[in-house]
Amino acid sequence: MFRMVVLLAVLSLAADWPRYLGPAADGSSPETGVVAPWPKTGLTRLWDCPLGVGYAPPVVAAGKLYHFDRFGDTVRLTCRDAASGAEKWKCEFPTAYEDQYGYEPGPRAGPVVDGDRVYIHGADGLLACVADGGKVVWKLDTTAAYHVHANFFGAASVPWVEGELLLVAVGGSPPGPRPVDLRVAKPNGSCVVAFDKLTGKERWRVGDDLASYASPTVATIAGKRTGLYFARGGLLGFDPSTGAERFRFPWRAKSLESVNAANPVLVGDRLLLSECYGPGAVLLDLAGAKPTPVWTDDDERSLQAHWATPVHHAGYVYGSSGRHANEAELRCVELATGAVKWRERRTTRCTLLKVDGHLIALGEGGELRLIRLNPEKYDEVSRVELPGFGYPCWAPPVLSDGRLYVRGRGEGRNRLACFK
Repeated sequence: MFRMVVLLAVLSLAADWPRYLGPAADGSSPETGVVAPWPKTGLTRLWDCPLGVGYAPPVVAAGKLYHFDRFGDTVRLTCRDAASGAEKWKCEFPTAYEDQYGYEPGPRAGPVVDGDRVYIHGADGLLACVADGGKVVWKLDTTAAYHVHANFFGAASVPWVEGELLLVAVGGSPPGPRPVDLRVAKPNGSCVVAFDKLTGKERWRVGDDLASYASPTVATIAGKRTGLYFARGGLLGFDPSTGAERFRFPWRAKSLESVNAANPVLVGDRLLLSECYGPGAVLLDLAGAKPTPVWTDDDERSLQAHWATPVHHAGYVYGSSGRHANEAELRCVELATGAVKWRERRTTRCTLLKVDGHLIALGEGGELRLIRLNPEKYDEVSRVELPGFGYPCWAPPVLSDGRLYVRGRGEGRNRLACFK
């Protein structure tokens, strides 16, 4: 009996990471037992493997790790044993996507695991459902089906599974040539499209807006299940079962090449939007019939999140603020007021993971920091350079069953590594 109790206690600490930003889609892990401080020799590497091109983070479910990359003229979904890294199966699709700005032409959005199915969304608009084992259940070219004008960096939103539906940020337009200036592109009501997750058939569509690089989510707000998407032009709220639009809140910089990329941060009935090209951050109260600003950024800009979604803890938001690597800094912001409690400069742009009273911050140059959650001061516990990693490490780290997974580029190749 004693051995069984101990075993159950240990197993209860493990958690899957089946979708973008983790089990709660907020960048947090429920696991405990973080080693603090880290060993001076660095973290123990359990395994690593080469990757194709792209920026998509992996996901982990039921002891399996899935990653989505590009190799030549194909994109590949690969399944591995999460503990050993051994390849179990792979599934490939042709692609001809070219990045307009010279970035890697591979996937930006990571896979989503739902039971024995895995969903992928490619930079070229490929949407597919793959059964565990590698068999394609269904696929759809959303770019062709909804006439999507090529965005600056392709499709990058991660789908969301809601009951029997798969919610996907599509953002199509009426037929016609792509305008040089996307600010004048007309939407066709397909900002978010719900597909039957088993067949790929459209159930409904909502929103007159183009897609952004954020991802749709669903949460309970004021007692109602509500879909949320930080679209190209601002926040869209909708009924996730019917697609009925509930509200909009415009929030976007005026410049052509500005993007909305960080996911909203929802705390109760209040929601934080943040971007780095103009207006910065705003806290919205969603308890009423329409979003009501609680505070908006002043000239100092409380928080300017680029692509990395901030995390919340005990009334404070921690995030990487700044558009460029040389100006980016980690900040702690009081959620209720927008007041900046502290800032740590010269951190480059970081992605964050909250676990066991700490932040794990991955800098884009391959630097990993362990930071104690402390609104009074920047409280760094450990800092290590990940061997073999360098710029760009843009995918957020993933934690599952005591193992930390990091993807990035280093030593002339893309790689995925698993650390104890």
